[in-house]
Amino acid sequence: MKIRKILVSQPKPTSDKSPYFDIAQKYDTEIIFRPFIKVEGLSAREFRQQKVNIPDFTAVIFTAKTAVDHFFRLCEEMRITIPVTLKYFCTSEAIANYLQKYIVYRKRKIFAGKTGKLVDIVPAMVKHKTEKYLFAVSDVNNGTDSEILTANKIDFTRGVMYRTVSSDLTDENIHDYDMLVFFSPQGIESLQKNFPDFQQGDMCIAAFGAITGQSVKDAGLRLDIEAPNPEAPSMPAAIDRFLAQNSK
Repeated sequence: MKIRKILVSQPKPTSDKSPYFDIAQKYDTEIIFRPFIKVEGLSAREFRQQKVNIPDFTAVIFTAKTAVDHFFRLCEEMRITIPVTLKYFCTSEAIANYLQKYIVYRKRKIFAGKTGKLVDIVPAMVKHKTEKYLFAVSDVNNGTDSEILTANKIDFTRGVMYRTVSSDLTDENIHDYDMLVFFSPQGIESLQKNFPDFQQGDMCIAAFGAITGQSVKDAGLRLDIEAPNPEAPSMPAAIDRFLAQNSK
């Protein structure tokens, strides 16, 4: 089957050097980018319903820039003055540097991991065990990170600050595409919500990550491409390999 048109459920890459563009040219394939999900911040009223009082905490944990944005947004909406003594624990240097959008970086105590994974920053938290941590998360936080913190006896409270919702895709003719590419279970949920009568037929479905792949199968769909894998560490590499094998 010739793959003529691919729908990637993510925003269009900002760089012209994206491997997706190389794939499009290499296989004479059209690649369209459109997010299947979007992020919405909780209102101050919704956040208060969790009975989480931000001033009670002496440290905050960030695993995404989105969490940073909504933490400071909620503080502003609730007129909370953030003390200079608040400590920030970020899973990557990119997230730590992003804090400069809201605070004077050099005057704060900021700790950053190198891998982007929470486990990388846990040793620093263990050294500051007397802190009371606020873990800024979304509504789809899978709980694994919380288990890591609990296992290391970190005193923390999860504060849901934003949610993931389905984008409106009803203007799309989904069957115009020969391949759909997903990166989260929420993307699969969006597909089902927007197209409740969707039939896969000959269309190929690609998924990044084991959890996303399982969501494809749980939805009764066929998973044709799963990344990462030993031969393809990224989604573009997996698609490239699939197209090479199926264009012979």
